[in-house]
Amino acid sequence: MNARPSDAAPKPSRADSRPSLRERFDAMRNLPPFLKQIWATSPALSITSIGLRLVRAFLPILTLYVGKLIIDEAIRLVGLGLDFDSLGEAWRSGLLNHLLWLLALEFGLAILSDLLGRIVSYADGLLSELFTNATSVRLMEHAATLDLEDFEDPDLQDKLDRARRQTMGRMNLMGQLFGQAQDMITVVSFAIGLLVYAPWLILLLAIALIPAFVGESHFNALGYSLNFQWTPERRQLEYVRQTGASVETAKEVKIFNLHRFLIERYRTLAQKFFVANRALARKRAIWGTLLAALGTLGYYVAYGYIAWRTVKGDFTIGDLTFLAGSFRRLRQLLESLLIGFSQVAGQALYLDDLFSFFEIEPEIKSPENPVPFPKPIARGFVFEDVGFRYPGAERWAVRHMDFELRAGEVLALVGENGAGKTTLVKLLARLYDPDEGRILLDGRDLRDYDIDALRANIGVIFQDFVRYHLTAGENIGVGQIDRMDDRARIEDAARRAMADEVVDSLPNGYDQLIGRRFKTGVDLSGGQWQKIAIARAYMRDAQVMILDEPTAALDARSEFEVFQRFKELSDDRTAVLISHRFSSVRMADRILVLAEGKVEASGTHEQLMAQGGRYAELFELQAAGYR
Repeated sequence: MNARPSDAAPKPSRADSRPSLRERFDAMRNLPPFLKQIWATSPALSITSIGLRLVRAFLPILTLYVGKLIIDEAIRLVGLGLDFDSLGEAWRSGLLNHLLWLLALEFGLAILSDLLGRIVSYADGLLSELFTNATSVRLMEHAATLDLEDFEDPDLQDKLDRARRQTMGRMNLMGQLFGQAQDMITVVSFAIGLLVYAPWLILLLAIALIPAFVGESHFNALGYSLNFQWTPERRQLEYVRQTGASVETAKEVKIFNLHRFLIERYRTLAQKFFVANRALARKRAIWGTLLAALGTLGYYVAYGYIAWRTVKGDFTIGDLTFLAGSFRRLRQLLESLLIGFSQVAGQALYLDDLFSFFEIEPEIKSPENPVPFPKPIARGFVFEDVGFRYPGAERWAVRHMDFELRAGEVLALVGENGAGKTTLVKLLARLYDPDEGRILLDGRDLRDYDIDALRANIGVIFQDFVRYHLTAGENIGVGQIDRMDDRARIEDAARRAMADEVVDSLPNGYDQLIGRRFKTGVDLSGGQWQKIAIARAYMRDAQVMILDEPTAALDARSEFEVFQRFKELSDDRTAVLISHRFSSVRMADRILVLAEGKVEASGTHEQLMAQGGRYAELFELQAAGYR
């Protein structure tokens, strides 16, 4: 199989060490594309959020300065020794007008700040919802382009799981980034005020806060490393939770009394994760308290200095209030910015999980200039010395495979489990590409054709078909998604698969929701589900039809009827049948006997029985069971 492009290869696991400082800073490269995606989601909401935050950033310094003016004005009025008998008399004197205007201004600023905050929260909430939806759609779209191999690789499943969680969990980063931009503007406004009075206080504050920033950065990296390491266990937890409380598993869980085992397995995994998180949280709390104390010490040194200058007469009481408030607020903002920067770096590491998933390139894709797909197929398929083994496996699934699937032929594949039957179907549909040899269609390599055109001309129903919790009509219609609303086509496909009798038994016919996941759903038996699934194959006007043991839940008579109908309806089509029941495949034009990934014998039923090999032996064993 072709190697993945180097720029799309999965990154080395960080399971044994936390991200280095360089890795954390490198992860910041994810912020520009993240912000670009937010902007693309809704420019109007982005402008609203940023613009209102910009206005709101100046309100704290304005409010604090108006408070200083109120205190100074109150002290001035006290110094005048005014003696009013009532508030009305004071009001009529006009001496309180300036103070009242200042109070009204501060009240207006408070109302404005609250209003802007609520509008910002509203805009962020809408933007978050839109972004989550858009990213989830993009995730599903990209996942649809990936190879089957990617979904069968545990490491890439971990990456997909982390990416899926990032679609839901990263919008707080947007609020944090926008909030930090707002806080930086506020910091500048407070810093200008402090520079006028005592420039060295800002330097003192910055030095005092650096330890807290370093500590927060350290623990953010440890938190990411812990979550990274525990991705497989998280998936196990979710699997155990689903298995223990699912309609699909409820029967066996009850019959085998599995609930205690599953609960204990979940409890063990959850407890280990809890212990690891608790240890990290404990260290974070202890060190965070100690390091934050340094910032508090810096604040009180500055506060004492401002108080001393006020006692000396350098500052007014209003100045004292303004400077003390400015310094306290500046300290909070700087601490928030520094810690926030560390958190943003940590969040950027999580974004790396999302964007690195989008960087995965499929190996199986269409050529730049595909040849037209033959309509109709003239000669058929030829397997030339085809070899394939699944990623990470030592054993070859098929090797030195040579055979022909002629146009218009009904070919049956038989063999014991692991003989390579389903693997051949996957290769035929280009779910995988051969590691050795090639597969030809009308003399051209399958890789020369457009992959969508190839799959559009192949109808496949696997044994492990999906039971969609949709209506009966939609369950059939997914076989040809662009004809989902064509009721006549759906009904015709149901008749061909003998699923019409199943649909007729449902309360709402084709509009009946099937499956037990939702309240109004009606569950079907295994055989009924299989007839619905087979109808999907008939939805397609495909030139190649493949049934890969989809009738395993049917009795022998029902399977024979399905295959007989399939053969009758396969005129002018190439068809492949796979079944463990040899009596059902004897109607095929030709039968291939597979063993250990190779073609052991080929011929009609009569020819293979006459040869007396594996086919005849297995046929007689099955036939004896019915005598």
